[in-house]
Amino acid sequence: MEPTRVECRSEDSYAQRPVAIWWQGKRLEVESVESEWRTPRGKAFRVSTRPGSRFELLYNELEDSWHAEII
Repeated sequence: MEPTRVECRSEDSYAQRPVAIWWQGKRLEVESVESEWRTPRGKAFRVSTRPGSRFELLYNELEDSWHAEII
C-alpha cells in the first residue's frame, strides 16, 4: 500500500469517514464508503471516488499514517 493523505470526517473520534484522498498529486472526492472494518493496526475502508476509482484505505493508529491501494 502506498502512503497517502486522506481527508476525513472526525466528529466523535478520528477517522470516522473518509471524504477525500490525495492520489498521484490529485484530490479525489470519496463518492461512497462501500465497507469499513478494523484491523489490528487501525481502521480500514473500501471506498469509491470520483471519477470512478476504488481504493482500500488503511489508517495505522500507531504511526498516525494512511495507506491506500487502488483496487
